[in-house]
Amino acid sequence: MTGHGPGSMLILCAALLAGCATTPQPPTGSDPYAVQVGPPGQAQCVTTGAAQNAMGAQVTNRARARAGLAPVRANANLARVAARHACDMAQRGRMTHLGSTTTGPAMRLKQAGYQPTISAENIAAGPFSLPRVLAEWTASAEHNSNIMLPQVRDFGVGQATSQDGRTTYWAAVYAAPR
Repeated sequence: MTGHGPGSMLILCAALLAGCATTPQPPTGSDPYAVQVGPPGQAQCVTTGAAQNAMGAQVTNRARARAGLAPVRANANLARVAARHACDMAQRGRMTHLGSTTTGPAMRLKQAGYQPTISAENIAAGPFSLPRVLAEWTASAEHNSNIMLPQVRDFGVGQATSQDGRTTYWAAVYAAPR
């Protein structure tokens, strides 16, 4: 958790779900890192625009370039997967890597027809814009470790706003195809 002034809490979470030391739990299990951010309810779920996804990849690539890593490509399929997960989190009022019916990003990617060799995901919730969330992920050692995975080639970002109209749920997916 990262606080930035009174009433402006940004909650972050990262998971590497391929090659991870822990086994993802089934969706009916509990996620020890889940945070109940607000009550469940209607969410405003939006499709990620190409410009938004490209901007996310550009910020990611600046960080990767400083580390001498190959750039990622903005991938519309990954953006759709990320946006659906952000929507699922917003509808549940719960920030978690476990989906309502999925165990993590690898499973969601496979269901969308993308066969990953590796997948990782950063998530966040709070009243913040995409540039702010990308900056927080890059500044956080745990989240930055997902950004810096050398094998990653594709990137997608998604968002949804909870019923309170102020809390935005974010998901970024980093992956490489088979």
